Amino acid sequence: MEVSRIRALRGPNLWSRHTAIEAVVTCEGIECDLDQISDFTVRLRARFPDIRPLRPLGHKEPLSMAHAIEAVALGLQAAAGCPVAFGQTVATPEAGVFQVIVEYSEESVGRLAIQLAESLCLAALNNEAFDIKLSLDKLRELDEDIRLGPSTGSIVHAAVARDIPYRRLTEGSLVQFGWGSKQRRIQAAETDNTSAIAEAIAQDKDLTKMLLDVAGVPVPNGYVVSDEEHAWEIANKIGLPVVVKPRDGNQGKGVAVNIETREQLVAAFATASDISRDVIVERYIPGHDFRMLVVGDRLIAAARRDPPHVVGDGIHTIRQLVDQVNLDPLRGDGHATPLTKIRFDDIAQATLVKQELTVDSIPTKGRRVLLRNNANLSTGGSATDVTDEVHPELAARIVTAAKMVGLDIAGVDLVAETMHKPMEEQHAGIVEINAAPGLRMHINPSFGHGRPVGEAIISTMFNEQENGRIPVIAVAGTNGKTTTVRLSAHLMAAAGNRVGMTNSDGVYIEHRCIDTGDCSGPRSARNVLMHPYVDAAVFETARGGILREGLAFDRCDVAIVTNIGAGDHLGMNFINTVEGLALVKQVIVQYVAPNGTAVLNATDPMVSKMAANCPGSVTFFSNDNHHPVLLTHRAQGKRVVFKDDAHIVCAEGSFEHRIALAGIPLTRHGTIGFQVDNAMCAIAATWALGLDFKIIEAGLSTFINDAQTAPGRFNVFDYRGATVIADYGHNPDAIEALVPAIESMTAKRRTVVISGAGDRRDEDIVRQTEILGEVFDAAILYQDQCQRGREDGEVLNLLRKGLENVSRTKEVQEIRGEFLAIDTALQALQPGDLCLILIDQVQEALDHIAARIKES
Repeated sequence: MEVSRIRALRGPNLWSRHTAIEAVVTCEGIECDLDQISDFTVRLRARFPDIRPLRPLGHKEPLSMAHAIEAVALGLQAAAGCPVAFGQTVATPEAGVFQVIVEYSEESVGRLAIQLAESLCLAALNNEAFDIKLSLDKLRELDEDIRLGPSTGSIVHAAVARDIPYRRLTEGSLVQFGWGSKQRRIQAAETDNTSAIAEAIAQDKDLTKMLLDVAGVPVPNGYVVSDEEHAWEIANKIGLPVVVKPRDGNQGKGVAVNIETREQLVAAFATASDISRDVIVERYIPGHDFRMLVVGDRLIAAARRDPPHVVGDGIHTIRQLVDQVNLDPLRGDGHATPLTKIRFDDIAQATLVKQELTVDSIPTKGRRVLLRNNANLSTGGSATDVTDEVHPELAARIVTAAKMVGLDIAGVDLVAETMHKPMEEQHAGIVEINAAPGLRMHINPSFGHGRPVGEAIISTMFNEQENGRIPVIAVAGTNGKTTTVRLSAHLMAAAGNRVGMTNSDGVYIEHRCIDTGDCSGPRSARNVLMHPYVDAAVFETARGGILREGLAFDRCDVAIVTNIGAGDHLGMNFINTVEGLALVKQVIVQYVAPNGTAVLNATDPMVSKMAANCPGSVTFFSNDNHHPVLLTHRAQGKRVVFKDDAHIVCAEGSFEHRIALAGIPLTRHGTIGFQVDNAMCAIAATWALGLDFKIIEAGLSTFINDAQTAPGRFNVFDYRGATVIADYGHNPDAIEALVPAIESMTAKRRTVVISGAGDRRDEDIVRQTEILGEVFDAAILYQDQCQRGREDGEVLNLLRKGLENVSRTKEVQEIRGEFLAIDTALQALQPGDLCLILIDQVQEALDHIAARIKES
């Protein structure tokens, strides 16, 4: 057994909407039928008792080792506390080779689960030992290390509930909500509205108290001290007991309260000065420690925090009691769990000394032993929700305090006897205000009800009707994708949108190219969705990207499938049939929004069948206005777009709008059939997005199909009285579409310059010249720059084979090098001739042709 080609599908994909790890598993011999391996299942369960049943529901074929890996990888993640459920094992056309798909919640955890599953299955196969506890511990530790903490997680969950898309930008807590110009960002409990000035003020505890005092909010008297002697002097001036804390600190680190002696103060000063150069000594306020959460202009939650403590049983030492408490699964080492483990440090030791105890003391049964006087959860404290008890006047003062500092999200630390009275009536005081406050005590308190703090934060970032989304058009198909993308983007821009676009030529933001090369995959699309200047996005969505990573978005507003035809790139990635290719292209249709639209080619049966899998509405387009699929759809009162003589017609029920082909330069008065199809796609897509037809028609009239606007898409040049056409057609369907356009153009003599992509099937390369050989008088065959795995001269031989039995092409030349082939063709042209150049290096070839035209 061998596990290879492990991929992370980071968005909706061929298999499901879940993020998943896809692995190729090769099994040999009896590994393809586990029933032939004596006691394999028994051995597997002996090593991993919690594994789910290996046989999927309804599966009647033999179970392979690949099926076992799927079941184990899912089971390991579930046992480690990761909520995943989807798994699938699919046999490929190659004997003994399977694709195993396993859902993940964290990519690194999913990858590790696959690795551990392989090891476990091999251990069972070879009857070797396997440490399941160690494996699960590795998975848990990795998951806890990289997953979002409870504060960030609560905000993300609230966004998901509001249908707001999100993307984690780092392995930390930096998260983007929404897309393009609608995006917002958080980092833990900070938003992009959190002021850096306010954050700096909150960090400076002395400045914070000064501002609150100005606002009339009660705070304890205190002073910044420079050394131990000064600290003792201030403590006596204020009056013991006092609190000692670092001026710049967080999470309760270095804070010591109820200091009554000089020895205690010296120890507390040393601890605080290790954290901050400046130390504050302030009046100790007796009472309970409360954390109040302010979001926007409202008090959202309040919790009473109790310091870390143990209760004696007359048997165990304090150290042993702490160890017992720390066994609670709700307690962890970081902030990923609801509670934090109690730790022994200098402050804990000093707190015990004040109670005349040590870590080895055995407290009497029922005695409450404090390990700290302050009650931060990050130092082992616990929390009780008291939100419903807060007096309105007290709540108002807390909000005032947060506003005085300037924080949009603030954790206000209050010491008070009760929540039922205003601050002045009980001598309460605010001792600290925190930016980026921890939310876990409010989400999952030790006692009482959790509060919807994530929802409160999201509601301040997005209005009730907002979901942070921008219009997204996704385009798939065999041919016509790039032109359709460019025209759709042009029409969206005509409506006043700043448009982000990806295609096989590059990435464009408002007509400016920010990346070059084939950018039709999900990474480029994700980059566009991150760009703050994008109001609408149009994505060419190639099959390779879908297979490699899945989609860049959870759903789109419009999915366009131009055609499937005879397909392209068949024989790659286990996609050997047109039906299999159609399933890949269909992914964008499956993830159309419920209120979105799929624009589908009615004349292509592989495409029209996709309508059944669209969650939204469907608009069919066709160059045949009598096509049965189109007519049936229109009879049902649904949208259709079709060619009718010299017009493109948009119809829905009794509504009909006609657009003259003469006003669409791309189509050359309707003579270029495949460009008419591309225009219909873009019209249908922008109609679905609510664009006014006046805007659509204006945009169509200004889209010029030249080398700058649509490079390599039927670009027409005049060269010494001859017509030169440059096109990126590179499969039989594209060539078939080009032929009628060529035949509609008069010419004394026709020449074609062609190569073949080495990663296509032999029959596809041969078929291209078979088609061209019936239309052109002469052919120049060239070997392009990259043979894509082919031997030298192999592609030329296949191209020549296609011309063996053709009726028209009699003159054939073979040339090494694309630019030399272009020059050879141009030099032979006479006025009135026509030359079709099927380019490989699109921009370089276009630049070369432009230079030769300029020289002429």
